[in-house]
Amino acid sequence: MKLDSGHRFPELTLADLSDQQVTIPSVFDDGWGVVLVYRGHW
Repeated sequence: MKLDSGHRFPELTLADLSDQQVTIPSVFDDGWGVVLVYRGHW
């Protein structure tokens, strides 16, 4: 899937640093947000 200007980010449910479930993009309340993903070591 390719996101272009004006496209809505697809809904994802992930665990945050405190192991609580958050759903993106609803956690941003229709505003701007930044998602950082730490993949771990190679």
